[in-house]
Amino acid sequence: MCGIVGYVGPKSAITYLLEGLFRLEYRGYDSAGVAIQQSEAIAIRKKTGRVNQLATLCQEQPIAGTFGIGHTRWATHGEPSDVNSHPHTGGNGEVVLVHNGVIENYGSLRNQLRELGYIFRTGTDTEVVAHLVAFHLAEEVKMGADPTETQTCVKAVEAALRRLKGTYGLAVLFRDVPGTLIAARLGSPLVVGIGKGEHFLASDASPLVGYTEEVVYLSDHELAVLTSDSLQLLHRDGGMQTPSVKVLEQSTQDLDLGEYDHYMLKEIFEQPTTVENALRGRLDDDEATAKFGGLNMDAQTLRRIDRIVLTACGTSWHAGLVGEYLLEEFARIPVEVEYASELRYRNPPLSDRTMIFAITQSGETADTLAAMRECKRKGHPTLAICNVVGSTIAREADGGIYLHAGSEVGVASTKAFTAQVTVLTLLALFMGRMRHLSYPAGKRIISHLRAMPDKLRKTLQCHQQVQEIAQKYYGAENFLYLGRLYNFPVALEGALKLKEISYIHAEGYPAAEMKHGPIALVDEDTPSVFVVPKCNIYPKVISNMEEIKARRGPVIAVACEGDDRVADLADDVIYVPEVDEYLQPLVTAVPLQLLAYHVALLRGCNVDRPRNLAKSVTVE
Repeated sequence: MCGIVGYVGPKSAITYLLEGLFRLEYRGYDSAGVAIQQSEAIAIRKKTGRVNQLATLCQEQPIAGTFGIGHTRWATHGEPSDVNSHPHTGGNGEVVLVHNGVIENYGSLRNQLRELGYIFRTGTDTEVVAHLVAFHLAEEVKMGADPTETQTCVKAVEAALRRLKGTYGLAVLFRDVPGTLIAARLGSPLVVGIGKGEHFLASDASPLVGYTEEVVYLSDHELAVLTSDSLQLLHRDGGMQTPSVKVLEQSTQDLDLGEYDHYMLKEIFEQPTTVENALRGRLDDDEATAKFGGLNMDAQTLRRIDRIVLTACGTSWHAGLVGEYLLEEFARIPVEVEYASELRYRNPPLSDRTMIFAITQSGETADTLAAMRECKRKGHPTLAICNVVGSTIAREADGGIYLHAGSEVGVASTKAFTAQVTVLTLLALFMGRMRHLSYPAGKRIISHLRAMPDKLRKTLQCHQQVQEIAQKYYGAENFLYLGRLYNFPVALEGALKLKEISYIHAEGYPAAEMKHGPIALVDEDTPSVFVVPKCNIYPKVISNMEEIKARRGPVIAVACEGDDRVADLADDVIYVPEVDEYLQPLVTAVPLQLLAYHVALLRGCNVDRPRNLAKSVTVE
């Protein structure tokens, strides 16, 4: 969940390092630091707080050099503080490194190293790695190795890695081998950028945009040795690897705020384009179905599937719940939606006709990756719905579908949710047409999907109205979100958004479940947000709304245009375009995203960098 950058080349390292850390700050913002190699030492600057505080420190205490590493931290071991900030040093300063991940056996290693005379100054697991590398470097030297040789450093890192239990993404500098950067990964992503006479390192591709168009994604147990003019890729247990060079598909436009004040708002307003991109090239009018290029499963195999398990975390899990309704309605296949963090440790009875879909924005979510690997180990077809090309899940899945949503920088996911729901609708159409769905029904779904980008543009016209509603309710400390069928997952997602960025307690429920307990929370200070567009059980949801009003609870409703019945009951109504029931999550989620955004702003919260959260959860 932390961010790593590195540079080796002829230019000033600090420029790339700081810019890269700014781009990676969504991965962690408790503290930040850089280390730059100088003639006889490695200079370190680090500071608690945001990257701009580190940048100020580097202006006050300039640091020059052309080889360096940087880190922005999301604390796992040791509180956020200057001393716990990365980079960390090993031995007597001969090793400096940064680390993403969690070292599970750091306690026993710390005790062993203390007995050997190593002094610990921080509460982090990372300092253990730094001292461990320094110890093995000293052992290599004792056996006659030259400490100024790159191969000696590589052996020291390899020896240290063999003793670690847990996950890591590492970038290591050695004081006595200037111009060499060693990187290694296990469960925590790293990508190398290839330039002309220079190499870059980052924990995801965003810092590389504008610097290079060629990248190499490291795999687990791989170790990269970077100099200005060379890239060596090794497997941890020995043997050279041939780098697989990919084209970087991101652009600087993805990272530019443009006219918007925050990435979250920008990404909310990008959703019409996001849905267009998710649909592009995937609608087959002749066959009245969807088409995908990357499932890597033939029609016969797909027809044998009699059960689907969708596994995900957070917002992606909510999208999976929508997918459950879609697939069961259109394809008539039993679907289960599993929290990846639970599935990875369970042993559910899954037949050889069960297909696993991992849903993830980043493609690096630790629990989702582990759950997918466990299912794959047992022989089940494992596919991914993913946004990031070259991510670990995208590379390890048997096949899958890319979202094409572009970079999502805001920690609270918005456009990835609507892209995931769009792709799941396409998947339901595809699977349905292989089974029970008629040709006219397929044509109708395609027609309605094509209209969705414009429907979303119309939905976004509620922005000003939502802003005014937020003014009325931002002081509340509790919210209820209620919906039925396709809009129950939307209620969960709306509650999550509010919790994530405004720190207000919010709960989502099926509207009918309200009277089985949650109605006890209703009072004049607790708003209830009803997602109540026209549907088959619309009268039932209206009845639930009346039960809230009878207890003087404030009601905010998301309803179809022209719904006078809701207007008579609710204190405030946000209107969305009327669409078929199975497409309602695409339009009803948007005003809830905007409501969370404006409530958070009014409460003085940082909407793009909410406390305690990071964008990619790459640790368990």
